[in-house]
Amino acid sequence: MDLEKEAIASKQEIEVSNGREVRAGDGKGKDIEAGFGASSESSDSSSTLSTPRSDYDEGIRRTTTLDDPGIDGGGIAKHVTTKASKTSKDPEGVMNTEFEIKWDGPGDPNNPLNWPLLKKAFILSSVFMQTLMVVFYSTSYVSGSPGMMKEFGIESSTTVALGMTTYMMGLAVGPLVLAPMSELYGRRPVYLVSLFMFPVFVLLICLARNFATILVVRFFVAFVGSVTISNAPGSLGDIFNEDQRTLAFSIFFLAPVNGPILGPIIGGFVYQGAGWRWTDWLVLIMAAILFAISFAIPETYAPALMRQKAEKKRKETGDDRYISSFCHKDGEGDFWTLIKTNLERPLIMLFTEPLCIFWALYIAVIYGVLYLCFIAYPIVFSQIRGWGPGISGLAFCGIGVGAGLAVALDPVNRRIYEMHKVDPDTGKRPPEARIAGICLAAVLTPVAALWFAWTCVPARIHWIWPLLSGVPYGLGNTWIYLHGSIYLVTSYDVYAASALAGNTVCRSILEGVMPLFGPKMYATLGPNWAATTVGLINAVLIPIPWGFYKWGKKVRMRSPMLLRLQKEKEERGE
Repeated sequence: MDLEKEAIASKQEIEVSNGREVRAGDGKGKDIEAGFGASSESSDSSSTLSTPRSDYDEGIRRTTTLDDPGIDGGGIAKHVTTKASKTSKDPEGVMNTEFEIKWDGPGDPNNPLNWPLLKKAFILSSVFMQTLMVVFYSTSYVSGSPGMMKEFGIESSTTVALGMTTYMMGLAVGPLVLAPMSELYGRRPVYLVSLFMFPVFVLLICLARNFATILVVRFFVAFVGSVTISNAPGSLGDIFNEDQRTLAFSIFFLAPVNGPILGPIIGGFVYQGAGWRWTDWLVLIMAAILFAISFAIPETYAPALMRQKAEKKRKETGDDRYISSFCHKDGEGDFWTLIKTNLERPLIMLFTEPLCIFWALYIAVIYGVLYLCFIAYPIVFSQIRGWGPGISGLAFCGIGVGAGLAVALDPVNRRIYEMHKVDPDTGKRPPEARIAGICLAAVLTPVAALWFAWTCVPARIHWIWPLLSGVPYGLGNTWIYLHGSIYLVTSYDVYAASALAGNTVCRSILEGVMPLFGPKMYATLGPNWAATTVGLINAVLIPIPWGFYKWGKKVRMRSPMLLRLQKEKEERGE
């Protein structure tokens, strides 16, 4: 018997070395994917670190591996088969599925995709209000700027506009850190820490005794507040399947679009009635309430939930071999490499992924031009037409109505989406079907900008005409921002937060620069020609979404990361 066992063991070793795994006693073998999960390289020479990805549509999550920075594009995820810690493998390094922790079937109630609709609605409303607060604070500052100029003796409007610039720079830098951190530690801890620091920094602004303090602290307020803008779409992708996602995103994106519009409206009345400091105290009160509510928001990130489940199983059994199906248990010396790789990912994707590059630039310009409205509207309605601080803010209602229409017209956009044929290779409609609505929106925005340009002045033209021009502009702007983001989320799955982080960086930088040259641009060219310039810029960008609609699949096929994702699916038979 001993000799027989030794013979079987010897046979196993020989066949494993030839790329076959054989179960003792049955003679049946299955291929081991050479160079992937059963790599013969030692753990010291292989710098692979596992991080998660997901299949939202089926509610089943998969595992991927990140190579050491510098390999395949400097740290971009290289997707391979599951690789667990040494304790959950047999001596040959093959994954022991007996100790792999997974969902309890496709209907597992602990899977965020299977949570009750009421629970999902609570999470959606929470991240909606948090995002609304953060972007509201970016423009409510403008309403109180005359009071700050008077109190601190500031003579230049460009100088006081630096407060918006530092805020937008904070929104640009924050996602580079907070988005990948949520993919590393989970959504909840990153939200809680950031939403705690937000009101702390706002309090410092409320008590500021000089303008320099306001400039510096506004950067840090935006830095921690950016967690809502960059991570919230990922949170919604965690809990809503593809059928629900469009409506959920349509509702959510009312926050980042309408927040900047509500800022000058509400901020104008607050400044007029209570002074500029109360524009800050109001945000502090909102932030404190939302931070308290955030404790009720559960973790939504499936890899984090699986890690918790595996840890619980290890404690209950005292067996360290139990491991999450999403990622291996970090080995010694891996932690800081994992941190470094995750923090690098948004920038690497921004500069190497074709989809991220084009959509970041396109949405940045479209949304950045929106921030010129916060320069143009006060000039047109306050300085030229003589409206007061509160009433002049109401001029933004047209853009707000347009953004609301973008959500109301979601059934139309869904109908356009469903008109596209299902891809026989994937069994789903191509991501480019999401761009059809953007193609229409790309035409609306320049038309609306030119409409505003030639009705805003002279003052004898009724105010309703420039105000109404905001409706198609708000509709087009929201559709571009909304469906462009969904396009990235659908394409990059679990790395959606990193993809959107790069997008947020470009957009926020441009939004921060606009207030600096906007006043001089309108003073030099005049409202008519300055707004015409904006319309022409939007018109030049029209071919971008149309080009992606026609050739988007070819562009995706040139993406290193998406090619690896597709290869992994094919290897798994998906």
